[in-house]
Amino acid sequence: MLHYPFVHRALIAGILIALLSGYYGVFVVQRGLSFMGNGLAHATFGGVALGLFLDIEPLWVAVPFTMLVAMGIVRVQLHTRIAGDTVIGVFFATSMALGIIFLSMKTGVTIDAFSYLFGSLMAVGWPDLCAMFVMLFLTACMLPMWGRWAYATFDRELAQADRLNIRIHDHLLAACLAATIVISVRLVGILLIAAFLVIPPATARLVAHSFFGMTVLSILFGLASVVVGMLASLAWDLPTGASVVMVQASMFFAFVTKQGAGGEFR
Repeated sequence: MLHYPFVHRALIAGILIALLSGYYGVFVVQRGLSFMGNGLAHATFGGVALGLFLDIEPLWVAVPFTMLVAMGIVRVQLHTRIAGDTVIGVFFATSMALGIIFLSMKTGVTIDAFSYLFGSLMAVGWPDLCAMFVMLFLTACMLPMWGRWAYATFDRELAQADRLNIRIHDHLLAACLAATIVISVRLVGILLIAAFLVIPPATARLVAHSFFGMTVLSILFGLASVVVGMLASLAWDLPTGASVVMVQASMFFAFVTKQGAGGEFR
């Protein structure tokens, strides 16, 4: 099986998703935004349904749609006293409802839309890989932002006092997170992409003693889980995305059992 081109494409896609989700996931976990990752993943469904309704490639509609949702979440959080999880829940529910309405108005696309719920790494095509390579390139170009995002993650008030424009960076991080989720959804699925953003960083948090170390370990745990999960799915004919998530969960619980506590940094 390993010599088939579709397996090679799936492995490359899995590695790219692990790199992106491992990098952005540390901010999701450390900022307590796990629900946001899940909410944006479900908001993608609305964009996918809109694309199908308009007879446009769903990816090209879902990206700006989900980014607008992410911008809306950040904006409402910054300008109201409503709790963050409540704001995310409102946008989450609204996007899903819109998706269902769009699907009800367009016949014959329900199966296509619901395929995004579960995804398929083995069905990855070159356009999907190109989109992920573009996102990886943009992420590489924004690596200088890592220090500022980390600063704002650990001491938001001090970062503001240091004249760091928190709002711009919050919007930029949310946009990058939304784009990463959208280009990964078709391959991993709406129901599982949140696991890629949360479990490897959470596992890294158990053993890391610095935020940089957490970032590196998060990426490494993500890469390891993709390789092992894909090999397991090929060997036992299991769903690829679910197999990878089960490997991630196994790693997490193994470290929880062994460590029982997180690293020293906060």
